[in-house]
Amino acid sequence: MKISEKTLNCVKSITAQAITNAKSGHLGASLGISAFMLALFKNHYNFDVSDTDFLNRDRLVLSVGHACPVYYTLLNLFGFDVSLQDLKEMRTCGSKTPGHPEYKVTDGVEATTGPLGQGVANAVGMAIAQEMLAERFNAIGFPIINNYTYCVVGDGCLMEGVAQEACSLAGNLNLKKLILLYDSNDVTMEGNITLSNKENVVKKFKAMGWNVIKVKNGNNFFACSKAIGKAKKSDKPCIIIFKTTIGIGTDKEGTSACHSGVLSEEELKIFNKKLGVSENFFVPNDVRDWCMASARKGQLEHEKWNQELAIYANSNPELYRQFTVFFDRKKIDFDKLTRNSYKWEELNARDLNKTILNEMADKYLQIVGGCADVVNSSKAFIDNGGYFTSVNKRGRNIHFGVREHAMASICNGIALYEDFIPFCSTFLAFSNYMLPAIRLSAMMKLNVIYIFTHDSVKIGQDGATHQPIEQIAQLRQIPGLTVFRPCDCNELLACYQFALANNGPVAIVLPKDKLEPIDGKFKETLSGGYLLSSGKKEAKVTLIASGSEVQLALNIKAELDKKIDCNVVSVPCISLFDQQSTLYKSKVLGKGLKVCLEASNDNMWYKFLNDNDFAVLVNEYQKSGKGDQVYKEAGFDVKNIIKSILKKLAK
Repeated sequence: MKISEKTLNCVKSITAQAITNAKSGHLGASLGISAFMLALFKNHYNFDVSDTDFLNRDRLVLSVGHACPVYYTLLNLFGFDVSLQDLKEMRTCGSKTPGHPEYKVTDGVEATTGPLGQGVANAVGMAIAQEMLAERFNAIGFPIINNYTYCVVGDGCLMEGVAQEACSLAGNLNLKKLILLYDSNDVTMEGNITLSNKENVVKKFKAMGWNVIKVKNGNNFFACSKAIGKAKKSDKPCIIIFKTTIGIGTDKEGTSACHSGVLSEEELKIFNKKLGVSENFFVPNDVRDWCMASARKGQLEHEKWNQELAIYANSNPELYRQFTVFFDRKKIDFDKLTRNSYKWEELNARDLNKTILNEMADKYLQIVGGCADVVNSSKAFIDNGGYFTSVNKRGRNIHFGVREHAMASICNGIALYEDFIPFCSTFLAFSNYMLPAIRLSAMMKLNVIYIFTHDSVKIGQDGATHQPIEQIAQLRQIPGLTVFRPCDCNELLACYQFALANNGPVAIVLPKDKLEPIDGKFKETLSGGYLLSSGKKEAKVTLIASGSEVQLALNIKAELDKKIDCNVVSVPCISLFDQQSTLYKSKVLGKGLKVCLEASNDNMWYKFLNDNDFAVLVNEYQKSGKGDQVYKEAGFDVKNIIKSILKKLAK
């Protein structure tokens, strides 16, 4: 028996053993992709197990995340920090081998995947980042950034809209170092793929600007390896269609029954016998040596790259200086910016954000991004940054097109690649399209900045479809996503300081119109909430607001102060405010009647209120009309709110 065949049998057996031991998993795809995954690891995938974060490594994203048992098995065989004991503990609480791949949990895993299609867009983002760095820093004779991005996908991945959006953009951008490894087994959980899909994948991808390679026997190690080698020479992004057999070697191969099937102990014995395996969780020495030869080759490639980088530094000192500067995070004098912010007082919120974004981008070359075809409205754009296109890989702005979901997922991939700080922008009402990707940003703690404009029902005559009533509540419910709704320039500057400190993903929510110069407090913003304006004596009323409603609160205070003392508290970030001590929150909120004001339906505000307090929120979609009129009809009217306050105080 050839060593390649023996190793493949070992891979299949240990994979099945781990699933049987866990009593759950996804045997079908794990066995089906085993041949081309082994071929990739053995002959093509460039990695260094002694330094799994080295810059020029290949990136491998398992978009078909449920096939992770075979991935974990290969990580073990090729020397990553995944032991046989870890495989025995697969899918147990706290193990290094969770039910789907998780970033920073398992050595070698480049992205958290599982929701199908997300990994495809992540891989596109990684390929974009690679080309940006290569174009900017590679020199003649020194291709210091030349890694490949591999992405393993299944039939389900390519059904997802996010994958199609991302693949379309990848073809348009000609990301030639991107290779999709497509497990085409024609079976989904419910049955044959023809129940829902009859499209011609070859023609579809060619139409999107991809090269296509077909492998008739995707369960043949040598045929798979040859195809991957051919794909690496492609002048376009390339998809390799491996025709595989789901659950190959089991009694239910080729059927949907083995999608998430688990072999019984007796079935596992029969399966192992077919493969010539007699002992569970055991790797023969010759198999281990054969695999580790590739691991040693990867270490040598890394050492060679380090040597070439040293020569590059001597031959291209200025380019090398720029290369090292790219990965630095310079300290920005935010205090100076706040002192000079009066210069921006006449700008509307979107232009103000663009100005600050450009201030940051001038300091941080890592900042790149774009909009979902709304740059003229959201204004999130790096001046003089140029557009990243198939012929201009130096551009820092990306035309994502009307692809909100892929935009967010691609930004995750850019952030995952290395030290980039991607931003993306659209109207707040359309953030719903992006939620699955934002959720993964938060899980992976990625440094992504989401800029949402056209906040509030005050947006104008576009009507209910564009009124972001429930969106901010949805965003705030995502653990690990920090949502800011700033009221003025100083608070917005604080949002960027927080975002650039690499505190995980940040969402900045801005109105369409002007943010009045309220004199918000820059440093206090990072506490989430603070006393913005106080009465002369102990306040009988505290108005609590965020964003646009802070100005409304100040207008109400101006009227109430004629009769009673009133405080205004700005809460640009509920989650940060809620993290403060009980003493701090009590001191800020005061003892009097508390009234919350926000043009959303977020009930989270009620955690700061007592039984006698109340909130003015938006609980119904509003009609189309002029912004100020719609705002007033929604309940945000100074006179009516004062009337409600006085009525409460009279009780």
